[in-house]
Amino acid sequence: MSNRTIVLFVALFALIVVGMFLFTYFYQKNTEPVALPSDPAATTTQNSYGVTRIDGKHFFINGVHTIVGELALPTPCGLLTTESRVAESFPEQVTFTFEVVNTTEVCAQVITNQRFKIDASASDQANLTATFMGKPVELNLVEAEPGETPEQFELYIKG
Repeated sequence: MSNRTIVLFVALFALIVVGMFLFTYFYQKNTEPVALPSDPAATTTQNSYGVTRIDGKHFFINGVHTIVGELALPTPCGLLTTESRVAESFPEQVTFTFEVVNTTEVCAQVITNQRFKIDASASDQANLTATFMGKPVELNLVEAEPGETPEQFELYIKG
């Protein structure tokens, strides 16, 4: 092959590569991100503790919803507090609120499981949701077996 043919092939190849980059640049600039429909129940946000899902066992006894479980926290210094709120509607909207109170400045980074038990009086048709540190999280509940009580729970959740 002559030098002229080699230069022609290199120039053609360079032109194709530059064209691909320009096409990609202009295509990305002209397209807008598509907003996907969101399911409010599936919307979770990251928080400083990395908790996006709370696993628990659900008991419904005599009109009272009870959730028991364990939550892994990054340090043993935080104290897990819980609160439940019932919005009067039918079916009721029950929100279980989980907060961590930590008054120490320095603490060892050791993952520590903290157990919780939280109650709310509502009908058996109530919609249950949860928040952790003010942000919505997924509430993954396993129904209790007949005869089980919240005081004697064992939590073995896979998945």
